[in-house]
Amino acid sequence: MEVKAKLKYAKVGTQKARLVADLVRGQNVNVALKNLTFMKKKTAVLVKKLIESAVANAADKNVIDVDNLYVKSITVDQGPSAKRFRPRAQGRAFQIKKKMSHINVTLDER
Repeated sequence: MEVKAKLKYAKVGTQKARLVADLVRGQNVNVALKNLTFMKKKTAVLVKKLIESAVANAADKNVIDVDNLYVKSITVDQGPSAKRFRPRAQGRAFQIKKKMSHINVTLDER
């Protein structure tokens, strides 16, 4: 039985988040959490909390053995962009897009 958790509006770009997601996909939950603990990326902290949330969801349902869980799928989708403007030379403005992403995790039992 699958267990899901999602994080919406994470303030990190999708391209950067997918680098971390690709490393975790298909791994055992315990191994994935251990790898994320020592990773020096902002997204690693977010994904680690999200996987821990999915494990807590599995423990709450009492249907799945938590020790046999693995990351079945993890997807990073693009969210909305917050638009900000910076002043530039000769009275012009330069647009900065602060990107957000939605991260979805599905855990399953082996």
